[in-house]
Amino acid sequence: MRPRIQITPQTMENLAAVKAVNCCRGRAELFPRTPGTERSAQRPVSAAGACPCRAGAADWREAAMQQASGPGGRRPSSARRAAMFLALALLLLAGWPAMPAAQQPGAPERVVLLLRVDGAIGPGVAEYVTDGLEHAVARGASLVVLGLDTPGGLDAATRTIVQAMLASPVPVAVWVAPRGARAASAGLFLLSAAHLAVMAPGTATGAATPVRLGGGDDEAMRAKTVNDAAAYIRGLAEYHGRNPDWPERAVREAASVPAEEALRLGVVEMLAADLPTLLAGAEGRRVRLPAGAATLQTAGLAPLRFDPDWRHRLLAFISDPNIAFLLLMVGAYGLLLEFASPGIGVGGVVGGIALVLGLFAVNLLPVDVTGLALMGLGIALLVAEAFIPAFGVLGVGGLAALALGGAIAFDFEVPGFQLSPWVIGWSAVLGGLLLLATIRAVWRTRGRPAVTGGQGMIGARGKVLSWNGGTGVVLVHGERWAAEAETALSPGQAVRVTSRRGLRLEVTSEADRKGAQPS
Repeated sequence: MRPRIQITPQTMENLAAVKAVNCCRGRAELFPRTPGTERSAQRPVSAAGACPCRAGAADWREAAMQQASGPGGRRPSSARRAAMFLALALLLLAGWPAMPAAQQPGAPERVVLLLRVDGAIGPGVAEYVTDGLEHAVARGASLVVLGLDTPGGLDAATRTIVQAMLASPVPVAVWVAPRGARAASAGLFLLSAAHLAVMAPGTATGAATPVRLGGGDDEAMRAKTVNDAAAYIRGLAEYHGRNPDWPERAVREAASVPAEEALRLGVVEMLAADLPTLLAGAEGRRVRLPAGAATLQTAGLAPLRFDPDWRHRLLAFISDPNIAFLLLMVGAYGLLLEFASPGIGVGGVVGGIALVLGLFAVNLLPVDVTGLALMGLGIALLVAEAFIPAFGVLGVGGLAALALGGAIAFDFEVPGFQLSPWVIGWSAVLGGLLLLATIRAVWRTRGRPAVTGGQGMIGARGKVLSWNGGTGVVLVHGERWAAEAETALSPGQAVRVTSRRGLRLEVTSEADRKGAQPS
């Protein structure tokens, strides 16, 4: 037996509402026309000639009931019912408002992501730029503009940014701005790696000769470094179709040019004093992306800033050689104070945290291993001074090792990454003051009697608890001790400790001791 279809009045009201929305828009009819059925039954029309969506829901409900019953009041077959439900679903989908193009998943957002780098290029800046490029891909940005004003930076951080830019599916425009900014040394490498190189009037670029790290004047090593950098920057310029000769000259001869000359030499594509001028000049330009050549469409892009978060700022802060050196010093002095005078642990906690952060910063920087070893020796000597009273000999040696080790480990000539001599000097002065305070405290305690250990028991006062012959039990410092004396004692008598042998004390009567003292 075929299942019965129950069509309630509420169902008819819902169908009437749907038909009222879509009927007059030329949508498909809710039910297919069947042979032998009049059009008036398929799509009833009111006496005034209006559509049922305007004549009212009651007329449409009656027509739908007639259509659902079929000719002669028969119920439709299973195939017909499936066709009706499919038609209803298509009608609902057709009447659903279309999603705006800007909100459709996967549609690129019409924004330009703005990044900003001011200062030396280090690990923190590299992390910030790479995260910004990833954010641009996730947001579907049409362009990334990297504002740049830098004196240079570390080679490893620069190469990390260059690789991220070349692999980015979103075109990157490096913009040396504002007026008076520069893209020196490592900045020229970023400018050469950009899909679009732009400079503001009144800016300059160049001076890209690599400098030494960690000492050494070996001519062969210097030649290898310069040749490697020259080939690297020439390859970047050729990759983007720019003049490769002048960037190579900037590496080999430390040449520099202003923005107008850079444009004439083909080092950059355009000059722009502000962002609207940059976007207008970039419209329609061809750039080379990993997937192939692409045409920039920058008209109407809305700017969207990507600022560094706390993690980027922390990396940039601790990767400063001066901060890294101070963290190591604070860690060493904090542990020294904790070992010298154990207490509530403030020195140990602060020193431990500072030391871990300092070692993390050392891991980010290209430091000299010899300098680190010398700094480690200095810390060991300072700790030894806390346990072995050497009247400051070990402490002075530790301070000297720390200062010399820091000067060797952080011997950079990279702009923005030099260790200030003032930082080393004041660290040594502070360490010297702490060492003098420690020596003074040790010297003041030399004439005082011992208050701990076996020697601290000698001269302590006590009371006899029980006594039998020459031995008994006494109470000293709140502890019960086995004791012996040359004279007989009685319970409750005051005594004083004269010596200690293992777990047995030698005592004497307090009265006898006072009587033996000269008057």
